[in-house]
Parts: sequence; C-alpha cells; structure tokens
Amino acid sequence: MTGEVVAIIPARGGSKGVPRKNLARVGGIPLVARAVRAARDSGAIDRVVVSTDDSEIAGVAREWGAEVVWRPRELSGDTAGSESAILHALDALEGDGVAVGTVAFLQATSPFIPSDALGDAVARVASGRAECAFSARESYAFFWADGPGGADPVGHDRDVRPRRQDRDPLFIETGAFYVFDAAGFRRARHRFFGRTEIVPVPERLAIEIDTAEELDLARLLAESEDGAIAARAVVTDFDGVHTDDTAIVAEDGTESVRVSRSDGMGVALLRRAGVPVLILSTEKNPVVSARARKLGVDVVQGSSDKARALAAWAAEREIPLSGVAYVGNDVNDLGALESVGWPIAVAGSHPLVLAAARVVLTRPGGAGAVREVADRVLVARRDALAPQKGERT
Repeated sequence: MTGEVVAIIPARGGSKGVPRKNLARVGGIPLVARAVRAARDSGAIDRVVVSTDDSEIAGVAREWGAEVVWRPRELSGDTAGSESAILHALDALEGDGVAVGTVAFLQATSPFIPSDALGDAVARVASGRAECAFSARESYAFFWADGPGGADPVGHDRDVRPRRQDRDPLFIETGAFYVFDAAGFRRARHRFFGRTEIVPVPERLAIEIDTAEELDLARLLAESEDGAIAARAVVTDFDGVHTDDTAIVAEDGTESVRVSRSDGMGVALLRRAGVPVLILSTEKNPVVSARARKLGVDVVQGSSDKARALAAWAAEREIPLSGVAYVGNDVNDLGALESVGWPIAVAGSHPLVLAAARVVLTRPGGAGAVREVADRVLVARRDALAPQKGERT
C-alpha cells in the first residue's frame, strides 16, 4: 500500500477512573511516552502522532519524538470514541500534505506494547495481506453468562469438558494496537473491516489500565522490565546517593561524609566513555563542590528547583530530557525524577521516590549505587554499538 505508516495515539487530558491517566508513570515513564516509544522501536512506523487536548501531554509527546494534533473540545469528552479522534487526526495530517497509507492505532493505556508484534501487524496490512490486524492474547477459558435463570455457558457445552490440548484457543483483544488500511478505515469509519487478522501477544504483557489497581499491577511488572540504562547523560543527587546520607560533625562544626571509591571509578568510566555527568544538590556544603572537582564533573549547588536546573544544564548540552538519567533518594528529588526519561532510585529510597523510579538499584547510597548506574549505562552503550546479527564487523 502506498503512503506513510502513521501511528496515532489518542490521549486526552481527562480521565475519571485514574485522574490524568495518560500521564501516569509506569516504570518511571508516562504512559503516553511508553506508547510513543513502542511505535518508534517497532522500526515499522514512519511518523508518530499524539492526538490530544492537553498541553502537558503534548509536551511529553514531543519530548519523546512524536508530533501533536490538537483535538477539538467536542472530540475530547468522555463519550467521544477513538475512531472520531483518528479520523480527525487523518484529516489534519492530510490537510498538511501527508499521504497516509497505513494507520497504527495505539492505546497509551496499554503500557507494554510489544514493538515486534506491532511491526508484524504493520507488515501484514502494508503488504496487502490483511486490511486490519490487532493484538490479542490466547485464552482457553470457559466463559459463562450469569442471567436471571442462573449461569449459562458461552461458546461451549456444559456437558462436555475437553482437555486444554484438545481445544483450539480463542483470542481476547488486549487493546494495545489496531493496524488498518487508511482508505478502508475512512470508508468503514471503524477499526474492523475487510480481512482481519490476529497478532498474538504474550499474556503477561496484556495489561490495559482502567483502574488504580491495574496501574499498581503494571508498575510491579515494570520493575523487572529495564536492565541496561540507555541514557546519554547522568545526573545525581549528592547526599544519599554519593553518600549514605549521614554526616560526621566535628567539635568546630565542620562536616565530613563517607563516599565510595567504587563510585569514583564508575564516574571516571562514564567520563572516559564521553557521558556527561552532573552532581545536583540543594546543599551548599563545600564538600559537594570538592567531590565534584575530585571527580572532574559539573556541579550545581543550592538549587531549590532541581528540575529547572537539570533542564537548563541538559539544554545547554543539547541533550533531550528523555535521554537523561537522574539518580535520587528523597522527596526533594521528585521533580527532577519526573522530568527525565530514566528516573532512578537507590536502594532504600523514600517510598514516593521508589514509585516514581524506572529503575531501582540494588545498592544504597554511598555503597556503590553510582557505580551500578555507570556499569548499566556502559552496558547499554556497548549493546548499542555492537554489530547486529548479519552485519559485517
């Protein structure tokens, strides 16, 4: 099929079940950003578009590499359907001269969209094999309807209980993605038409967030999702990250802290690899600047607004916030953690920090936490630079 493959992610600002749901963080990343990332990682999408009525969602979408189509108020209420938002986005794109051949409709409320399965769905539709393809998970469940006369079986005989291996599976929509031919969608004005194919996805990833309980479940699953840290820069708090958050006070009032030589080596390895490092602290203690000089890294002290200071430092170096790792441990780090693509908490951090983190380290502050970050950043860089299967070395 001709024309671009465009991912469209409807993400309005209002939500009753989970307030501001599309900005809720799972694994430290806003849900709308996770959907943008999944589309980009599929390698099958030419353009990613977020349809929204909300300026904060628009800002996150752009930060993660998506374009924004502003959705009018009449298409942003609780009763507005996704199809209407997609049709509006198609009109806006084509009005700007974009020829759309295939649409990938992604839902931000599905936090674990498998990029490989999305790419498979796009290939099926773009090649003409199918008009529509959607994500679904296998199910061997026996379904029942509970009515006035009692329970009735749905799709099976109550008198026959075949074994799992003797049954063909049924499939349940996950809601993660629907891919379809753009022209056919305009004619049908619905996501299902023509030859429709199922793209199976793992059951463990088939989470759709509509309630606070489902959001909590997704956050638990996300804890084990990220191993390497694919960040372009590392910013750390000082107290509680480079130190164990204690201070030794002498009789004359001077303070001293304990730091880890292992952390110093980690910072040196980051610098050697060309990864910018910043120590960002609310304190004005001379020990912070002395440690930064020793490590040869940038330092900002006495900052009452860490998020703003971090953003200014990253902008000066032309590093997008989505590519920054911030390492913190306490509530004064929350603003900075929520502004970056890689929010990281040291072991033993405040519960709110742990909830905001994409990665929770195995080591506490002052005991190799910074070294652990450095090692994982360097692993990600090595993986990115390693030749892929089939490439010449």
